[in-house]
Amino acid sequence: MTSHHQAPQRLSERLRYQGRKFGFEAAGLRLPNGAEGEFETIRHPGGAMAVPLLADGRFVVVRQYRFPLEGWLLEFPAGTLEPGEAPETTIRRELEEETGYRAGRWSDLGSFPLAPAYSDESIHAYLAWDLTPLAAPPAQDADEDIQTLTMAALDLEAAAFAGEVDAKTIGGYCLARSRL
Repeated sequence: MTSHHQAPQRLSERLRYQGRKFGFEAAGLRLPNGAEGEFETIRHPGGAMAVPLLADGRFVVVRQYRFPLEGWLLEFPAGTLEPGEAPETTIRRELEEETGYRAGRWSDLGSFPLAPAYSDESIHAYLAWDLTPLAAPPAQDADEDIQTLTMAALDLEAAAFAGEVDAKTIGGYCLARSRL
């Protein structure tokens, strides 16, 4: 009998692509049960996400175009970790850049994997409280098209059920609701 706690044996590996934000690799593995196969993985440095909550209970979200889906999604602000950067630094910057708000208080909600079947990316989630609008919001990144919105919890939930919200936002929302 094999143990499900044993690590697979790597038989081979190769990097197929290294892009600006992530890499793609394939590895030949022998699983603890003896099965062998090639497994493909997106290698990602991880990210950080804010669940921004206004004093009146509405959430701040962004509506952003996502090329892989060729459409728009509602999301909590988030960003990829820069090399050597702490998640807390990433999300403070991203909240301001994407929404034009600054948080006076932060609560760590933990981290979770986003798509473990094909990516090693995990996202660190934070509840952002005591929001104040910036006098002059920073310019968006040149490759982004983002609109900032505020939504009541029930409206955000309805959008999620309609398929208009990404998975990280749904996960962050659930973690935040457990703290409210």
